[in-house]
Amino acid sequence: MFAKTLIVIFMITVICTLSVYISIFAKSDQKLIQNPRIDMLDKRNESCANHTFYTGLSGTTFKDNLYANILACGLYVTGFVEAVLDSFGPKGSMISDGGAYLPLDDKEWYKYLYSSVVLFFCLAICMIGGSMFAKTLIVIFMITVICTLSVYISIFAKSDQKLIQNPRIDMLDKRNESCANHTFYTGLSGTTFKDNLYEKYGKDYITHDKMDFATVFSILFSSVTGILNGANMSGELKDPSKAIPKGTLSALCFTFATYFILMILVGASCDRCLLLNDYLFLQSINLWSPFILIGIFAATLSAALGNLIGASRILQALANDELFWFVLRPATKVTRGGNPYIAVLISWFLVQIVLLVGSLNAIAPAASVFFLLSYASVNLACLALELASAPNFRPTFNIFTWHTCVLGMIGSVVMCFLVSPMYSSIAVIVMLLLVILLHFKSVPSEWGSISQALIFHQVRKYLLMLDPRKAHIKYWRPQILLMVAHPRQACELIHFINDIKKGGLFIIGHVKIGSLDKFDYDPVQMEYPQWMSLIDKLKVKAFAELTLGNTVSEGLAHLIRLSGLGGMKPNTVCLGFYDDSKPVDSLVKCMRRKRRFFSSEGIDGSNDVDIMFEKLPIRSERSHKHQSPSDYVKMIYDSLKLQKNVCICRHFNQLDKSMILKSTTEYYIDVWPLNLFRPYTASIFDDTCLFMLQLACILDMVPGWKSKTYLRVMLCTNNEGVAGKNVETKLDKVLKTFRIPAKIQPISLDLGESYKDLSEDEDHQMTLYKSIPEHIVQKINTRIKECSKKTAVTFMYLPRPPHDTTGQLEYLLSLTALTNDLPPTVLVHGLNPVISTTL
Repeated sequence: MFAKTLIVIFMITVICTLSVYISIFAKSDQKLIQNPRIDMLDKRNESCANHTFYTGLSGTTFKDNLYANILACGLYVTGFVEAVLDSFGPKGSMISDGGAYLPLDDKEWYKYLYSSVVLFFCLAICMIGGSMFAKTLIVIFMITVICTLSVYISIFAKSDQKLIQNPRIDMLDKRNESCANHTFYTGLSGTTFKDNLYEKYGKDYITHDKMDFATVFSILFSSVTGILNGANMSGELKDPSKAIPKGTLSALCFTFATYFILMILVGASCDRCLLLNDYLFLQSINLWSPFILIGIFAATLSAALGNLIGASRILQALANDELFWFVLRPATKVTRGGNPYIAVLISWFLVQIVLLVGSLNAIAPAASVFFLLSYASVNLACLALELASAPNFRPTFNIFTWHTCVLGMIGSVVMCFLVSPMYSSIAVIVMLLLVILLHFKSVPSEWGSISQALIFHQVRKYLLMLDPRKAHIKYWRPQILLMVAHPRQACELIHFINDIKKGGLFIIGHVKIGSLDKFDYDPVQMEYPQWMSLIDKLKVKAFAELTLGNTVSEGLAHLIRLSGLGGMKPNTVCLGFYDDSKPVDSLVKCMRRKRRFFSSEGIDGSNDVDIMFEKLPIRSERSHKHQSPSDYVKMIYDSLKLQKNVCICRHFNQLDKSMILKSTTEYYIDVWPLNLFRPYTASIFDDTCLFMLQLACILDMVPGWKSKTYLRVMLCTNNEGVAGKNVETKLDKVLKTFRIPAKIQPISLDLGESYKDLSEDEDHQMTLYKSIPEHIVQKINTRIKECSKKTAVTFMYLPRPPHDTTGQLEYLLSLTALTNDLPPTVLVHGLNPVISTTL
C-alpha cells in the first residue's frame, strides 16, 4: 500500500509541478527583470549586461521562493551533516570497533557546529561568485549519476539474503522491539515487495517522532525542487523559450524515473525493519560503500549551494525593486564582478538560524510548505492572466490551459495543509500580510501589476451589468463632476467634495482653453500626469478628466456628456464661485500641515510644489479670467439644461477641517431649505430642499464630521408669524420620515414691510430667481451671518438663473451679495428626488 500510495502521489506531484513549469514558461512576451545570477552574466555573456528576460513572476512569488530557498539550504546542510554523522559519528557505519569518530553530545551542539562549518564552506564559495558553482554543476551531476547507477547495479548483483548489522541496535531495542536484531537485505523478492506495499509508519530514530504520510511526502518533495534551478540560468541560454521548457521537462522526467526505479528496487529488496532503522542501509548493499557517501555529499552540498545562491539573488532582486523601502537596501551592494555579497551574508545568517532546528525531518515540512506556496502563487498569477484575457499573454506551450493552473494551484495548497497545517497557516498569513503591505505601498514595478489587468476585466464586466435604466432612488448617491480651473487653489474644496460623494463617482474636471490645430501635440495629455500626482498627494478617491475647448462652457458641456462610463455618469456638477478673491496656494497650506510631503530643504514647501507641479501654477492676481460673468452663469444654466444637479461653492479656502476635528467646541452644518429670493416659500419643500438635506446628512455621516458637527435646519419665519408652529411641525415630520437627525432652528428674517412686497409667489415659481432690492439681500445676508458664528458649512438654495443675458449679471451680483462674508457655503439646485423612505 505504501508503494502504491507513493506512485499515486508521484503522479499528482508530476501533474502539479508540470503546471507550475508550464505556467512559468507559458508567457512568451519578454519582461526585463533582475537576473539572480548577475555575477555569471558579467563574465560569460556581456551582451546580457546586468539584466535577463523572464516572465510571470510576482513579488509575492519572489518572497515565497526566498523563504523556501533559505529553508531548503538549511535542509540540505542538515542532510549532509546527518549523513556524515551516520557514517563517521558514534557507531557510524564507516567506523570500526574502537576507532576514532566525530564527537556528538546529547544537546547536539556538535551537530550545529558541523552544520555551521559546512554552511561556512558554502558561504565561501558563494562569496567568490556563482561562476565557480556553475562550472562544477556538470561534474557534480556526473558523480551523482554514477553513484545512483551503482545502487541499481548493486541491487541486481546481490541477490542473496543478507543480515545487515545496524550500528544503532541499542536504539532499535527501545523503539521497535518487533525488529529485534534482524534487519535483512533479501535481494529482489516478491514477498518483500508485498510486505512493504502497505503503510506501517514507525518512529524516526533521530527525532523520536512517529512518521506519517505528510512527513514522508515533505521529505520526498524537497528532493525534487532543485529542478527549478535550470530556470534561474535563463540568462545563459541562447533561446530560453525553447531550451528552458525542454530542459526542465527532461529533468522532471529523469528525476521521476530515477526515484521511481529506486523506490521499486528498494521496496522489493529490503525488509521493513531495515528501511525504518537504518537510513544509510545502501552502504551495506552497495558493491563499494563509499559510493553512497560520495553521492550523498555531492547531492546535498550542491543543493545547499544552489539554494544559498538562489536565496541571495532573490533577496537582491527584492532589494533592487525597493519592495520593502530601505530595509533591504544593503542587499543591493555588489562586488566589481556583480556578486551581491551583502545579500549572500544575509542569506547565510538566515540559514544559520534555520540550522538551530537540527533535524532534516523537522525542517523538511516547512521547506516543502514554502515551495508549494511559491508554486501555488505562480499558478495563481498565470490563472489570473488567463482569466483577465490579457492580449500579450500568448503561451507557446500547447498543453497550457487554465485547467492546469487550477489543478496545480489546488494541488499545491492542499498538499501544503496536508504536510503541516500549522506551518501552512503561518505561511499564508505572512504572505497575505506582505501582499497587503505591498498593495498599500503601491510599488511601481517594471513587470506591471497583474491586479490591474484583473481589475480592468472585472470593472468592464460589471459596468456592462450596471444598467442606468434600472437605477432606483433607494440606491441614489452623489456622482460629482467638480470643475477646477486652478487645482492648487482648490485643495480644501476637493477634500470637501471627496467627503460628500458617499462612495459615488468623483471626477475632477478641467478645461484648457485653445484649439488642437494650434498645437503640435496634445496639451491635455502633457498635464494629465501632474493632475494624477496631485490627486495622489491629496489622497482623495477621484478621477481626473481634462479636455480642450474654445471656451470653458463648451468644455464643460463636453465633460458633462462624456465623463464617466456606462451607469457611472456624473449626476451633479460642482463649480467654484466667480468672484475677485485673492488667489491662495492651498496646496502649500496642506503640505505645511503634512510636512512629510515636502523636502526638508524648503522653508514652506512652495519651491518644492512649483517643481512638482510646474504645469499647474496658481492664478496670478494680474491675469485675466478666461470667462465673463455671463459665461459663468451660462455654465450653471447649461448644466441644469443637461439635467444635472448644480452646486456652487464659495469661501472654501477658509475651511480648516483639521481645526474643526481638533476643536473641543461643537460646530453646525446649516441647511436653509428655502429660496431666499422668494421668502414666502418657507413652507414648501421641493426637490432642491430635499437634495440639500441629503447632502448635509451625508456630510454629517462622514467620520470626523460626525463626531464634531451637528446638523441644523433653519426654519425661516417673519414677525407676523407666516410660518408658525404648523410649518415647524410639518418640517419635523419630514425629517423624521426621512430619518434625518437634525435640529430645527426657527429664524426670523425680520424683513418687516418688505415681506408684503414679496408675497406674490406661487408654488411652481419656487425654483426661479426673482430680483429683489439690494438692501433686502444685504439684510438677509446680515441675518445669516448672525446665525453662523459656529457654522462649519452652510447649504443654501440656488434658484435657476435667468435665460436672458441682461438678467445674468444681476443674478450673479445677487448671489455674491447673499453669500458675502459667510462661512464655507454651498448653493444647491436639485432636479430629481434623491431621498427614499422604503429602505
